[in-house]
Amino acid sequence: MELNKDNIKKILGIIVFTAAVVLVVIKFDVLYAYLGQVLGMLYPFLLGGAIAFVINLPMRFYERQLFESPWMKKKAPRLAKMKRPFSMILAFLSVVLVIVFVAWIVVPQLVSTVKTLAEAFPVFIQEMRELLEKVAEDVPEVQKFLAYLNPSKIDWEKVMGAVIDFMQNGFGENVLASTFWVAERAINSTVNFFIALVFSFYILAQKEKLGNQASRLLRAYLPSKAYEMTLKVCRLLHENFSKFITGQCMEAVILGTLFVVSMTLFRFDYALMIGVLIAFTSLIPIVGAFIGCIVGAFLLLVVNPVRAVLFVVLFLVIQQIEGNLIYPHVVGNSVGLPSIWVLVAVTIGGSLMGVVGMLVFIPLMATVYALLRESVNCRNALKADS
Repeated sequence: MELNKDNIKKILGIIVFTAAVVLVVIKFDVLYAYLGQVLGMLYPFLLGGAIAFVINLPMRFYERQLFESPWMKKKAPRLAKMKRPFSMILAFLSVVLVIVFVAWIVVPQLVSTVKTLAEAFPVFIQEMRELLEKVAEDVPEVQKFLAYLNPSKIDWEKVMGAVIDFMQNGFGENVLASTFWVAERAINSTVNFFIALVFSFYILAQKEKLGNQASRLLRAYLPSKAYEMTLKVCRLLHENFSKFITGQCMEAVILGTLFVVSMTLFRFDYALMIGVLIAFTSLIPIVGAFIGCIVGAFLLLVVNPVRAVLFVVLFLVIQQIEGNLIYPHVVGNSVGLPSIWVLVAVTIGGSLMGVVGMLVFIPLMATVYALLRESVNCRNALKADS
């Protein structure tokens, strides 16, 4: 190999790359800690970008379907010119109204059920004890267990002494530290959310200008091919994330409707409330509906334990249909990803990053799938021509 200018650059590049990889492997824990600090500082802005991306979907709908419609331009031209602020307000209001609607249906009933359960719990304990006593007449082991649970055999002085010792030595400091920790977390979360919200307003108000600035920046510092490829990947990511969120919302509506209709047909209590709750929690891919199932079973347990068991069976049946048929087709078709790869993306994303991974990996895998499909088709076409 001749040591010309180009070869020297390649050798230096290989050396730098190798040194960087070795450094990452050796100092991975240090780099990971620094990365966590950087992400912590950037968290409000990342959250603001995520909020802006989600709000942009209904905002774009209002802009195109309402303010850019021929009727609006003809009847209210001044209002049509103010499409950006009005669309932004309507988009934020739409999201807030959905959250308020879900809370208005679910929270009061949930609070009422908890109160009812708290009032019925002592009676339930007494009935269970009487039932066990009847069973104990034929089963000696149960009788021994009841005798072991007899409150008269508990050394209450020792228990109270342990409680007083804990109150004197550990309770005060622990509660004080926990109170400060909770207060600090609450204040930080509120400040971060406020910063993220303001940042999302700025992004939505100037999204075209910001996109143009980013494009000019990439064009200035990247080679032409790298610039075109970067724009192509960014467009694919934006399109896939947008379609994924739309498909996820559609799938949530379908699942909630299935539960409302099926629970109404089988005369379950709280059909509307449980259906709305499951639809809202199912925005978390695949596993989110299980949260709604737990709450729904808890509510039905107070009314009738048998109906709660039947509801769990109904949920498992609908969940199998939704997880294997509806979800992969609705969400998979929306992002152009086959059903099997949707399941793979959810599994891998959930294992690596939890709920966030489930939400992110489907559009990411759809983008990789589209780029790989295009590359494979091009290579096969070239081989066929040759």
